[in-house]
Amino acid sequence: MNILGTFTRLSSLSLLRHLSNCHDTTCLYVLSNSVTWLIYLEQGKIIYATHSIEPFDRLERHLRRLDHQLSALSTEIRVSVRLMFETDSSNLNGDSNPDRSPDVQPPEYQAICWLVSQRHINPTQAAILIQEMVKEVLESFSLLTTGNYKLISIVNKLPIICKIDTDKILRMCDQQLHGWQSLAPYISSPYQRPYLRVTTDILRQKLSTIHQNLTTWMKGFSLRHLAVIVNQDEVEMARQLHPYITSGEIVLHEPDPPFDKLPNFHLPKPAGHVSDLIENQLVIEAPRNLTETTTQRQIGSNVIIPAKTELRQQQTASQTVARESIPNTPSNTSVPETNRKVYKIVSVDDSPTVLREISRFLEHENFSVVTIDDPVKAVMSVIRNKPDLILLDLNMDGIDGYELCKIIRNNSMFKKTPIIMVTGNKGLVDKVKARLVGASGYLTKPFTQADLLKMVFMHLT
Repeated sequence: MNILGTFTRLSSLSLLRHLSNCHDTTCLYVLSNSVTWLIYLEQGKIIYATHSIEPFDRLERHLRRLDHQLSALSTEIRVSVRLMFETDSSNLNGDSNPDRSPDVQPPEYQAICWLVSQRHINPTQAAILIQEMVKEVLESFSLLTTGNYKLISIVNKLPIICKIDTDKILRMCDQQLHGWQSLAPYISSPYQRPYLRVTTDILRQKLSTIHQNLTTWMKGFSLRHLAVIVNQDEVEMARQLHPYITSGEIVLHEPDPPFDKLPNFHLPKPAGHVSDLIENQLVIEAPRNLTETTTQRQIGSNVIIPAKTELRQQQTASQTVARESIPNTPSNTSVPETNRKVYKIVSVDDSPTVLREISRFLEHENFSVVTIDDPVKAVMSVIRNKPDLILLDLNMDGIDGYELCKIIRNNSMFKKTPIIMVTGNKGLVDKVKARLVGASGYLTKPFTQADLLKMVFMHLT
């Protein structure tokens, strides 16, 4: 039987702890500020947690965070899995009707199951990935104070990749929130976007001690996305930026939609937070393997997941690996920014207005942009410019983006050059067709500067 409730002052963590103590198998569905949270519990332990704000963006960020551990997971596979599973998640996560129960599995969770079944990642890696995604979702969930909730039974139960101890991961979330809240009121959300107010050489040199290319990526990306890009712990990076924010040298813009719907850190902490120190290890249960039939439910051996102290050590090591993998990036991060490669991007579109906007978006971020408004002449221009990335409009007179992509791919020089389709078509058939002719990604109009930069970054680093 489904149980519903409305709250004006919610102790969100107390509610979740109550469910974990009851050892029920259920899904906690919460609606607040047009955002839905889904927390799946099996016998009192958390199997998965998600919310309706950009679930595949969350998956992509955490896959990139673990990139050094996922050697078998290429960019092409990440793009493919997104095309396969990111169809229309509104039926599950974006539904603002609290009386309607989600009747399908979260698409990004299906994507994780598929990655395991196809052996692109192993169950232990999947367990680490899920733990980090759940922790991020619970951070925002713990800040909720008003809304509606519903306990529901899911017809298509989730295949169990791992079971997470509820109380221990809530303690980890609480410790992370304490780190963010110590930076309030200057920083109120991880999705705020930092910009340099005065771009002096002295300030750039100071910021290069955090990361050599930090100022390059600072425009347009949120703190949370920026931390993934430069491979830093997000709270630690925000703490290092904090003095420049308080002095006014760095300005924080408010989060872009839809991230502005998530609660801010400066809200009063609801009852139920725990401030005691967490244990050194978080124990989750994970199966030894997952078959291709993702509806099969499995429970296996215990997997030990490092807590924050060990994760910091891993992050330090991963930063060294990342530094070694970036061309022209020596261990001394104070090298002048002039050594940074300037990527060349070719944009093909028969609309001069669209080309101007794309050029403005990219050139402002120090990319070299070549615009082509005649698709018939595009191939020769692409060959002449030898770009690092190509943006192709899908619907053009004379020759469409599909045919143009196929022609470019047939040239041996551009077998591995990222080609991004830019289109107003949102259908799955169009995405699959783009993939079949060799497109690396798919950007749907209308898009923001942040959307474009995320896509460009995804394929250039």
